[in-house]
Amino acid sequence: MDYHSTRGHAPHVSFEDAVLTGLASDGGLYVPVTLPRFNAQELEALSALPYAELAYRILQPFCEGTLEDATLSSLVQESYGSFRHAAIAPLVQIGSNDWILELFHGPTLAFKDFALQFLGRLMSHLLQKRGQKVVVLGATSGDTGSAAIAGCHGLPGMEIVILFPKGRVSEVQRRQMTTYTDANVHPVAVEGTFDDCQQIVKTLFVDASFKEKHPLVAVNSINWARIAAQIVYYFYAGLRLGALHRPVAFTVPTGNFGDIYAGYLASQMGLPVADLVIATNRNDILARCLETGMYDMREVTPSLSPSMDIQISSNFERLLFDLYHQDSASIHGLMESLRQNRRFTLSPAAHTALKARFSAGCADDAATLAAIASTSRESGYLLDPHTAVGVHVAKNITRRNAYGSGQRKPEQPENNPTPMVTLATAHPAKFPDAVKQAAGVHPALPAHLADLFERKEKMASLPNDPEAVKAFIEGL
Repeated sequence: MDYHSTRGHAPHVSFEDAVLTGLASDGGLYVPVTLPRFNAQELEALSALPYAELAYRILQPFCEGTLEDATLSSLVQESYGSFRHAAIAPLVQIGSNDWILELFHGPTLAFKDFALQFLGRLMSHLLQKRGQKVVVLGATSGDTGSAAIAGCHGLPGMEIVILFPKGRVSEVQRRQMTTYTDANVHPVAVEGTFDDCQQIVKTLFVDASFKEKHPLVAVNSINWARIAAQIVYYFYAGLRLGALHRPVAFTVPTGNFGDIYAGYLASQMGLPVADLVIATNRNDILARCLETGMYDMREVTPSLSPSMDIQISSNFERLLFDLYHQDSASIHGLMESLRQNRRFTLSPAAHTALKARFSAGCADDAATLAAIASTSRESGYLLDPHTAVGVHVAKNITRRNAYGSGQRKPEQPENNPTPMVTLATAHPAKFPDAVKQAAGVHPALPAHLADLFERKEKMASLPNDPEAVKAFIEGL
């Protein structure tokens, strides 16, 4: 399968090159030239598969030409073998037709483990095949960094450098990055916001002379393999809730748009999806864009859900590429407007297409705390603040009766309503202060992290300056 750039000025590449390059040379993001699609008969065959086997079947078309089937199967089995729930991604019912998809049973208690346990092993395999050494570089608003480190620590052929905004991640999130003893792990606190960290990463990736001396590999969700791995759990949840006979809706707490973009891809690949609901916190740029058609950056405001404190949603560019019918010139113009003016306006046709495929809502801190409290009181279930944003939005959104992707909805009896699945993106123990404030309960860390606060921390601290990060990497 070939991959091309959303900006249109980079050559087509293989899956292997897309993974090890990350960001295209023209600054765009790689997407497959064509998407695989599953018909109803194929979906029926997938519906009873255990998670790892389903992941193999969904990922295999994307890896075609790069990985042998046996290698992919082995990588997938190893990736999900460390998860601490037999179902890998269990569904929990919290209301008459409301479900939580628990994505926090991996090593770092966050949904990022689904992609990064796979990506770390995949990159190590490809690098050993090439006999190459690289610097794995990423920025994190909280969860990506720890999941990336958990997926890459100790692996041959790579140094991993993770930038995070100093003082803007939870203590659990920080310690999950800074308590590794492996020599190839380098967490870096940056004086700035997540958007600043992300911009530094992008700056280094388009610096050809620096990359020639220090080969870089992207670990953020700009890396296509991460998106591909996240598609799987939409199929897993949807098929288990009978998506072939009734459409299923998903509400996704999102900041960088990667997680919900994976849901969009699942719908394009044949999964019957009634609606994809963008759930944002007070940093509501995506919700505002859906309402007004203008993507208008404001200052990032810290919140109780810090992983969503984002104004530059990188993966939104991939969706725009589809909304503009893969017109790279239009995408380049929008991204230039964002860079120069901190905003862009969608065309009327693109705005209409966006609203046809997605809904959106937001929750401030008060609503977040209220959702944690009410869910605990009504169902005994503890939410982390990010999932609480999703639950609040899911309860207040008008559920659609037709597929957001424009597909025809199968016959659905009135007594068989559309299930709403909210993605639980993190374990409540990652944000104990907010949970305790709302529900009066201090969630305990699982046994494998019980001594986290006793472990010694190791990290660097740098100014918000790409040159400082370059110098740090040169010194490794």
